[in-house]
Amino acid sequence: MRAAQVVTPTGPADVVVREVDEPVPSLHEVLIDVHAVGVSFPDLLLSKGQYQVRPEPPFTLGVDVAGTVVSGPGFEPGQRVAGVLPYGGGGERATVPAVSVFALPDGLTFEQGAAIPMNYLTAHFALVERAGLRAGEIVLVHGAAGGVGTATIQVARGLGARVVAVVSTPDKADLVRSLGADEVVPLDGFRDAVAGLTDGRGVDVVVDVVGGPAFTDSLRALAPQGRLMVVGFAAGQGIPEVKVNRLLLNNVDVRGVGWGAYALARPGYMQEQWADLLPLMTSGAIDPPVGATYDLDGFGQALQDMDDRRTLGKSVVLVR
Repeated sequence: MRAAQVVTPTGPADVVVREVDEPVPSLHEVLIDVHAVGVSFPDLLLSKGQYQVRPEPPFTLGVDVAGTVVSGPGFEPGQRVAGVLPYGGGGERATVPAVSVFALPDGLTFEQGAAIPMNYLTAHFALVERAGLRAGEIVLVHGAAGGVGTATIQVARGLGARVVAVVSTPDKADLVRSLGADEVVPLDGFRDAVAGLTDGRGVDVVVDVVGGPAFTDSLRALAPQGRLMVVGFAAGQGIPEVKVNRLLLNNVDVRGVGWGAYALARPGYMQEQWADLLPLMTSGAIDPPVGATYDLDGFGQALQDMDDRRTLGKSVVLVR
């Protein structure tokens, strides 16, 4: 079968598509005919050898997949599913642990299915498990037009929150408005904009996948007892530092959001998350915005476009 592989971890330009052996499932894995692969930030880091998981090359990329079941425990052959795994989904077939394979609702396409697992489960973990979000609270979303950002907008709205989306360009503003963001503010000057929108009170939760220079202003934009969720550092400008006196003076929190490590240590947790999100999928509150699509040979280009921050929503590689 054909698969997108990292042979040398030197970045997207060196991702190659080649013939590899078909994967053989274990007793606890589901073999999937892959129709679509979501392009995820971990894929980009894996291509550069910068991810916390460092498989020995050559290895197949692909974190989010959607397709049909060939065989596996708990699923019927031909059943439409989505799944998530550390890597290895970016080929014509993939094996995925059954605990991280989910029945895909009929109303969602394979492309949308490949856009859901990592981003929406991360958003759910950030908002529900880590932030303890309550209906009526205000959530500020950095990187709002990206994969995790768009997922956070929809999950937060589905949970009854008011959403303020931070974007860097007008086309990104149009996208997040279409996804239901209540307010959209530019990255430059977002703190003052938030103060104006909240009568100086601030927001209850910040979900930050970007990091970088905006981090301190995000802390300052929190209301009393607000929570800043650290999801990632897409800005690539170093890891911000926290002056803990700010936490003390304003009674605010900075909390890490490490969904993968948490979920992998708790078998069944992802299935609980999927069950929580399913009503939002069937109601249409979760409607994943698929951005650019690529064929399998374009996997490296998809990663390059992500690295250049040219993507809106979730990019998807179409395998079938």
